[in-house]
Amino acid sequence: MQGDPDVLDCRGLSPALTVMRIKQAVSAGPDGDGPLEVILGDGCNQKRISGALAGAAERVRYLGTVPWWQRADLGYRAGRLHLGGTDLAELAGQVGTPAYVLRADRVRDNLDRVAAALTEAGIDHRVHYAVKANRTPALLAYLRTTGRCGVDVCSTGEVAHVLACGFPAESISFTGTSLSARDIEVLARYPRMRVNLDSVASLDALGRACPGRAVGLRINPGVGVGYQDDDRLSYSGAVTTKFGIYAEHVAEAAEVAARRGLLVTRLHLHVGCGYLDAQLDQFDRALAAAAEFLPRFPDVTEVNLGGGLGVPHTATDQPLDLRRWAGVVARHFGGRGLTVAVEPGDYLVKDAGVLLTTVTYVERRRDVLFAGLDAGFNLAMEPAFYGLPCEPAAVAPRWDEGTDTYTMVGNINEALDVWATGRRMPKLRAGDPVALLNSGGYAASMSSDHCLRGQAASVLLIDEPVSVPGRPPTATGG
Repeated sequence: MQGDPDVLDCRGLSPALTVMRIKQAVSAGPDGDGPLEVILGDGCNQKRISGALAGAAERVRYLGTVPWWQRADLGYRAGRLHLGGTDLAELAGQVGTPAYVLRADRVRDNLDRVAAALTEAGIDHRVHYAVKANRTPALLAYLRTTGRCGVDVCSTGEVAHVLACGFPAESISFTGTSLSARDIEVLARYPRMRVNLDSVASLDALGRACPGRAVGLRINPGVGVGYQDDDRLSYSGAVTTKFGIYAEHVAEAAEVAARRGLLVTRLHLHVGCGYLDAQLDQFDRALAAAAEFLPRFPDVTEVNLGGGLGVPHTATDQPLDLRRWAGVVARHFGGRGLTVAVEPGDYLVKDAGVLLTTVTYVERRRDVLFAGLDAGFNLAMEPAFYGLPCEPAAVAPRWDEGTDTYTMVGNINEALDVWATGRRMPKLRAGDPVALLNSGGYAASMSSDHCLRGQAASVLLIDEPVSVPGRPPTATGG
């Protein structure tokens, strides 16, 4: 390939011809030389190609095979990246960059998968979408139209926001922290809203404002779970946190509830963020600890497990097995006559969205090749704040020009503003569009105008008619 003689481009070749060409390249190269980098065509399966290469497979490193993140609605068609039926290069030219792009149909499908897993496990359940993950009004209006879920909010500002997007008070689950007198005053206006109190102080305050009300109590089981076991993403691990009532303080909470005439009908917990299959054993232990709170509150009819279900960020991350996850839930709370509520955010929206950006410059400094983007960490803070890996993808790659290894940086004047390091990608030029994947959750909702660079477009893609349970489908533009 031009500019990169160590990369073997096999796109357009049949599997048999691909194997033949790789074997020829390996045999022509000196023994013990570095790896032969290969780009496979669309019809070639990496595992099968390696099997046909036998011992020669040890010399091969694949670059352009199907990316680990590619799926039916996200991948390359005719050489350009598509999300659903949308050509992202074309969209970038239309709306400009940076731009958040979210595919509503993927959100709906993710939601349906969660509900189906709980149904299959025999669990009476309720799903509330965690609004803090992405509060785009168009998305919330779409979810309200589908009728598939309620919403989870954590502030009175979010209460007003979801009400304005069409959600009735009875579909809202509220779990806030460090509640002010003003917060309590607002919550008291909505007797049908599911309110979960996370401290003895807030329990007492709502009890004074609404004696006799049915409420939820947020508990802390003392066992946390987070992506790759990162303590920064654990809400109830070994370190004492501000979230929820610990077992040592349950008696005090029960006494306050009784004194104020409050009926605790719901227990709520949220043990961490972004957990995957590798963390399910720890999740199992967290639920076992949470189940021990039930005997203390005999009027409980619902257990709310919060959110935290994650999506893969790297090729080595094993996706969350929803069937196994639901089995863990059923083992601890099934067969008790309880409703189980869940509040997924990341799982529903993160992999449904990308942040479209444009390369501003490509420049080598010492031994590092930098590619600058017109979007900084203020538009998607998790990679910088929590170390969650970011996956940049070329939107309109020119494979015939070869590949190179880049450090991707943004336009914020901070050292933290690094999207990814050591990423092998098709050669980039200033003006090329690049998509930052997994930007559907905790990107737009956490954005700031730091350095006055907070402006970004927002696009909701709707590929299919909206289906409302019990009603015929209605066409929706997107």
